[in-house]
Amino acid sequence: MGYRYPSMRAAQLPGMVSVAVRDLFPDLPVPLMVLGDSAEKVREATVSALESVDLSRIGANDSVNILCSEHGFAMMGGDAYVATVCAVKDEVERRTGNRKLRLAFSSATSKFEGKEIIEHYKLDEYFEGRVVQFGPYEKGVEIETEIGLLYGIGLAYKAQHIIYVHYDDPRETHFHRLNGRALKAFTMSYARIETRGIFHNNFPTSSANIVPRALYESPFIQEKFVCAVMLRSSPSGIMGVDADRDLIALDKRMTRELLRDFGKMIHLFESIDSCIAVMDGHRWLHYQHAGGLTSCNLFFGPDDHLDLEIDTKSPGNPAVKAVVLNYAWKSAFTLKNTPFIAADPRIANSLRKQGLHYEVHSADSLEQAMEQAHDLTGTRKAIIFDGSYGAINCSREMAEALLHDAPQVTKTVDEVLMPKWLKQRRLA
Repeated sequence: MGYRYPSMRAAQLPGMVSVAVRDLFPDLPVPLMVLGDSAEKVREATVSALESVDLSRIGANDSVNILCSEHGFAMMGGDAYVATVCAVKDEVERRTGNRKLRLAFSSATSKFEGKEIIEHYKLDEYFEGRVVQFGPYEKGVEIETEIGLLYGIGLAYKAQHIIYVHYDDPRETHFHRLNGRALKAFTMSYARIETRGIFHNNFPTSSANIVPRALYESPFIQEKFVCAVMLRSSPSGIMGVDADRDLIALDKRMTRELLRDFGKMIHLFESIDSCIAVMDGHRWLHYQHAGGLTSCNLFFGPDDHLDLEIDTKSPGNPAVKAVVLNYAWKSAFTLKNTPFIAADPRIANSLRKQGLHYEVHSADSLEQAMEQAHDLTGTRKAIIFDGSYGAINCSREMAEALLHDAPQVTKTVDEVLMPKWLKQRRLA
């Protein structure tokens, strides 16, 4: 948005600091990989996870699609997800003798993002040209399920076997509510827009989660399904890789750990009483990370979306007093009555052309945009969404508030919320 890279990143602004997530929550596990590390440990973890998976159903001449989704490449720069995808290819080739593995690459809307990712990581070269890319508008395939006829993407399932290579990034907890998170991509990545729309239009009720499960459990998909391989993360970084023939069993393990590792960070975001959200990442506005957690978890607070007993139709978080936009993919924004301050007139023009219901202010620089935001809101607490894991970049005032609130958040989650969340999901 604005058609150029920013001349300054928000973390470079005077007065900004960085708070390590393990200073906020010392019980967060030490990550396997942080930004800047080699992804070799992730490759090794992928191979290790696959050791317990039976691959004997794959013949040397069978057609196999390795399913991957573009969002995984936004997690901590994408290197860990690339390593996972490529390690799956190499290990399946080694164990089965099959040299026909194809990468089936899903994009959320257009193909532009995928083309950039495939070229950047040389995935077409790694798969020797066997890459197919698709979005929700491609030709569909009928899938009979226990809830009726649904539609998958034909290209995703045009193979004798599929290997589901995914990730656990919580992202939209106000939608899926960590209730079947591991299955979500069967609607959001590998279903036609009509079926995907069922899932979207049921949001944010838990009933929507029946759609991806119905797809996964359909005979059509089960006949093709070899296994799931899941890249695991926490606010502190990449934790490892899990794999299983049974995606439901994997989902239960994953959900327990996501509640443990991300529940406190989500609840900490809910504790923020006033802030300026500074958007400075390479994704859509809702999908930019701070401390490993996406901005939508702030924008749609302060309701506890992990509590399955409450209605979570949040109209938007009143604690977000303004949004400063320095860098993001072009996208709509769903928070009403939240002023936007664009750090470049071209960004402001792009926002105004969308004709959406929020106030847009224009500045000539990021520094000027921040000053406008301070004057407009009266708060100096700013949190930066710039793709960071392991730390939150923010203003000193915000850092002090987060450090102050974190101990009580820990106590509440450990003693009250975590037992409730686990019991609601029958994981206690």
